Amino acid sequence: MVSTNQSNLMIVDWSQIPAPKDDGAAAHLTGMMLPDVALVATSGATVTLAKLPGRTVVFAYPRTGVPGEPSLVADWDQIPGARGCTPQSCAFRDLYLDLQAAGAAAVFGLSTQDTAYQREARDRLHLPFELLSDQAQAFSGRARLPTMQVAGKALISRLALVIDDGRIAKVFYPVFPPDRNANDVLVWLCDNPARGGPTEE
Repeated sequence: MVSTNQSNLMIVDWSQIPAPKDDGAAAHLTGMMLPDVALVATSGATVTLAKLPGRTVVFAYPRTGVPGEPSLVADWDQIPGARGCTPQSCAFRDLYLDLQAAGAAAVFGLSTQDTAYQREARDRLHLPFELLSDQAQAFSGRARLPTMQVAGKALISRLALVIDDGRIAKVFYPVFPPDRNANDVLVWLCDNPARGGPTEE
């Protein structure tokens, strides 16, 4: 049964959600220097990921929903990789301090939603990190991030990046289920400490 009313974004039976397949769309990302593109954060500041020093974690997602509001399309849950943006974001929230302890100097969420929409999600979900808006698709376009087209909107496919001094060190793609993504990133950070990072002896 298809539900168009997103009553509870955190309760998901992942066995009923189609998993995305690795289509090779992220194969070029590992080792790539990020494009020099400024993104607007929910704080109102601009962030240029390519210029951030140290280790940065960025998780990208298609779009967060709002409880009680209809999905972008009626069959949203049946689009592989679409459902799960809120569980993914909340998992990074819950592990935020652990990610920092494992060497992440900064954590960001990334989508093509506008800043006002993202700010509502950040505040409602009590996210301790900022969300970055790529509404004009300048960043995702130049980096050739995997995307999906839904209802005429270009959405970033779910993935996570570990970035060291502007260069992508690790790509998590495809991501499923979304609520495990943060822990997978944390495990990788612990196993692969950044040079000079807090987890390196």
